[in-house]
Amino acid sequence: MKKYISRRNFFNKTLAASTVPFIIPKTYFENVTNANPEPSLKNKKVLFVYGGWKGHFPQESKELFVPFFESEGAIVTLSETLDIYEDEVKMKDFDLIVQAMTMGNPTANQLKGLIKTIYSGVGFTGWHGGIGDSFVPQGKFYRQVQQFQSMVGGFFIKHPGNFIDFNVKIIDKNDYITSGINDFTAVNTEQYYLLVDPNVKVLATSKFYDKYEEGIGGSTMPVAWKKNYGKGRVFYQSIGHHLKEFEIFEIMEIQKRGMRWAAESKYHSFENCISPAYS
Repeated sequence: MKKYISRRNFFNKTLAASTVPFIIPKTYFENVTNANPEPSLKNKKVLFVYGGWKGHFPQESKELFVPFFESEGAIVTLSETLDIYEDEVKMKDFDLIVQAMTMGNPTANQLKGLIKTIYSGVGFTGWHGGIGDSFVPQGKFYRQVQQFQSMVGGFFIKHPGNFIDFNVKIIDKNDYITSGINDFTAVNTEQYYLLVDPNVKVLATSKFYDKYEEGIGGSTMPVAWKKNYGKGRVFYQSIGHHLKEFEIFEIMEIQKRGMRWAAESKYHSFENCISPAYS
């Protein structure tokens, strides 16, 4: 049953002086045409899908983020189910899909519809278990869920120590999403141990210690990343079990910027996000 509520050549030019021709280098035009304006949500069509396990506060997530999208000038559609993923016409009309769904039960057609939509050029984003632990691979849908996890760029395995404080290191100071943001401490939340696609562009990391689980001390784990899936942009941040974590400036700012960036899949030039760690 559907349940959703609707809430949106560069030309070449030759300049000549009266006496001496003035030639503009080709690289100038290339730089102008390849430059993207700062990402924006203004007039973007955003689908916010929420539900699943209540321990990740899907309803409260909607109440926190929908006002943010509207304040940025976005046009928001809400869905409490995954049914809309099967509507190919509606899905392709969106610019960004935000999912806050943990341990949901998708059908094969819902998964297929979502994956096809992102591949075609619609942005996708979420945080913590909202897309990092959305669907469990099992039964006949095992491979479809694996494809979803591949699209996200990683998936949840465990969180040693449960609710702890841990440090987050910004490792890309030049990217729009993390520019100007300093290292910070995530307070009383779950430090996700993930299986991660080695070709995502990692923006922030955290380090694990043997204090909570022997054998993982010294390992470094991505906390926030961006990637391409076909023509679609995908952004993920693993923090956000309790919404109070978004009261920490750095966490909320990274999430906001990641959403804006992902919403530009259709409008900005392709950004190569492949950044392998094992060069």
